[in-house]
Amino acid sequence: MKNVLKKIAAVSLAAAMTVSLAGCNGSNAASGDAKKLVIGGIGPLTGGAAVYGNAVKNGAQLAVDEINKAGGVNGMTLELNFQDDEHDAEKALNAYNKLKDAGMKALVGTVTSAPCIAVSAEAAKDNMFLITPSGSAIECITAGDNCFRVCFTDPGQGKIAADYIADNKLGTKVGVIYDSSDVYSTGILDGFKAEAKEKNLAITATEAFTADAKTDFSVQIQKVMDSGADMLFLPIYYLEAALILQQAKSLGMNMPVLGGDGLDGLIGQLGDKVDIADGVMVMTPFAASSPEKKSADFTKAYEDKFDGEVPIQFAADGYDAVYAIKAALEKAEVKDASLSASDLCNKIKGAMTQITLDGITGSTTWTADGEPTKAPQVMKIVVKDGAGSYEAM
Repeated sequence: MKNVLKKIAAVSLAAAMTVSLAGCNGSNAASGDAKKLVIGGIGPLTGGAAVYGNAVKNGAQLAVDEINKAGGVNGMTLELNFQDDEHDAEKALNAYNKLKDAGMKALVGTVTSAPCIAVSAEAAKDNMFLITPSGSAIECITAGDNCFRVCFTDPGQGKIAADYIADNKLGTKVGVIYDSSDVYSTGILDGFKAEAKEKNLAITATEAFTADAKTDFSVQIQKVMDSGADMLFLPIYYLEAALILQQAKSLGMNMPVLGGDGLDGLIGQLGDKVDIADGVMVMTPFAASSPEKKSADFTKAYEDKFDGEVPIQFAADGYDAVYAIKAALEKAEVKDASLSASDLCNKIKGAMTQITLDGITGSTTWTADGEPTKAPQVMKIVVKDGAGSYEAM
């Protein structure tokens, strides 16, 4: 009997050691189906920023489905596992660890900047390939050479905005309303200030709000009006922009408005009040109403798949992120999905600097530090018969 018990104990110990060792190996261990590559995704699927996360998730899923239908990548099929972070850094880290346990080999995410900064630091430690569709803070991809992005940086958007205002003579005196508690907003503002100085644009007012006080903007609006500004710049998200536009109208503000890509979603947010956004300019590389064939085909496929939902820029960003992974896998000639996440990353991060993606958000190449190179675009919201759409400027 004692011998039997000893044998049982030995088997149990060996099994426990096996589980323990498997857990320690993490992203450095080869694992999973050699013909199925799991791509993780992280973003806000609930909460105030959910429109962005769900758009990225849907765009990424559409790309995965298209790729698999066309035969996959080098004999491998793709699987998307997308987790909710509620636009919260701690929850994003929990989602990242959950995805690693589920066999993730590459990450599309995170969607928003603060969570992305937290997750990218862990991904760099693991040498996990990361491409954020829309994390635009500089720090989103500075943790390691495993990190890339689809969108422009926040300061880059600010520079584009200042150039656009000056080059198109939209105004000479600019008032700004921004969120001083948000890295996205402050990052764009920093870039805007630097370039405005170069372009001889006068910033007559920089009025801040915070996450704790973002419903009444009457004071900020009035200060912009009193400053003599002839242009309003909004480096913020669409939820606050919708309130600002409504309150600005009530206060009698009448000046051109330009915002960053965070304003994408404004049309849907305003609903039957969308007429107040007529003429608002948004820095976005994609418009669902564009007649350009690639954009039109993507929009139709997206609407068909997601019950008529009109895609926003973040959907195009997610779609392009997955196709960038596909192009890098093909360039690196990766055929074995059971490679460890770290080994896979070593192969495809080098390939990223050798590919050109003819994507929905533009023809894009990447530098070794993960930044995209592509032409910026500004779209204008046009309202006809109570319906808003984008038109290229």
